[in-house]
Amino acid sequence: MKYKRDAIYIKIDEGYSAIGCDNVIEVAAAIIEDTEGRILIARRREGKSQAGLWEFPGGKIEAGESPEQCLIRELREEINIKIEPYAFFAVNEHAYDTVTIRLIAYKARMIGGIIQLSDHDEYRWVGAEELTNYPFAPADIPFAQQLSAH
Repeated sequence: MKYKRDAIYIKIDEGYSAIGCDNVIEVAAAIIEDTEGRILIARRREGKSQAGLWEFPGGKIEAGESPEQCLIRELREEINIKIEPYAFFAVNEHAYDTVTIRLIAYKARMIGGIIQLSDHDEYRWVGAEELTNYPFAPADIPFAQQLSAH
């Protein structure tokens, strides 16, 4: 599914449908599992918005870019790893004080590289049941809850 900018997605059965909306920033997040089933999370470093909060790594989707392309680019640039997004996970919208974020999550596997952080000061591989023990950025919380429930 190709997501449209400036739209809200509502869940209908197993898919999502767009309804009109303005001033929404689309961001992609990767839910990366290792061979032991642990999930990669990263903590935003000081000086960044939401410093000290954990997130599923990713970044802002650029014009003409799919969420999957964004994740491949962002994780190469910000964490120095090569990933392969393989399945849509979920969409969550969160209204912050000045902006609304549409966070589009995909499951992915790490296929190369060694983690080197630039926008984060720490990373961890954690079991899904541990996710709710970490203070996540608000837009990421529903994903952490959904993953930890399974």
